[in-house]
Amino acid sequence: MNESINDYNNSQTLQEKLICELLYKEINKGLPNAESKIWHGHPVWFDNGNPIVGYSNQKAGIRLMFWSGIDFNEPVLQPGTGKYKDASIFYNSLDDINTEHLKKWLKKSNDIQWDYKNIVKRKGVLERLK
Repeated sequence: MNESINDYNNSQTLQEKLICELLYKEINKGLPNAESKIWHGHPVWFDNGNPIVGYSNQKAGIRLMFWSGIDFNEPVLQPGTGKYKDASIFYNSLDDINTEHLKKWLKKSNDIQWDYKNIVKRKGVLERLK
């Protein structure tokens, strides 16, 4: 396990830690070639430097966020602010996690990507990569 992500997971309450560990395992299985690291304080996976999925502990629970998730057309994933293409879901127990949905979303996250890596260079304009 990535040591910094392991430290993040271990800093959670027991229930949150179990959720984070399951997400970590499933994301790594679904995106075996992605690079993972702590970015802006929480675990994020990248494809060629482009963020695609991550999770964080928020007031509503553990938030699993897909940077390009709005284009997955998955009603369970809730859109972000509308400024970008992100969508997410919150988990409060292991029973909340549908691993079949998660596997499907991870495949979509690999196939559907917007270029967040170069968003600053493009002055906030997103371009579709895949």
